[in-house]
Amino acid sequence: MRRATAAATAAARDTSLSRRSAARADRAALASPPGFRTGDALASAVLTAAAPDRMAAYDRRAHDGLHALGINLSHAPGRYSRYIEAIDQLLTAAPDPIRNWTARDNDTALYWITA
Repeated sequence: MRRATAAATAAARDTSLSRRSAARADRAALASPPGFRTGDALASAVLTAAAPDRMAAYDRRAHDGLHALGINLSHAPGRYSRYIEAIDQLLTAAPDPIRNWTARDNDTALYWITA
C-alpha cells in the first residue's frame, strides 16, 4: 500500500505531466491495493488529498454534475483521466474568475449542481 500511494502521490504532484497524464498514472498506481481495484471515488479522494491543487474528487454526484452540463462520461476503463480532462476543458472554457479555480473547486461545483 505504501509503494502504491507513494507512486500515486509522486505522479499527482509531477507538474511536468499534464493533469490528465498525471491522473492516468495516479490511477494506475492505485489499481492493485484492495479497495481500489474498481471504481474511482476512493482513489480520487486519495489523489486529491495528495495534490489538492491538481487533482479532483470523483463520485456519482460529480458524474451527475457533468451530465447536467451535457458532458457524458462513460464508465469504461480510464474514466478518472477522462474526468480530469473534462474538468480541464470546463476550466479552459470558463470566464474569469472561474478559469482560475482549482480542479478541486470545480469538482465541488459539480457536486452542488446536483445536490
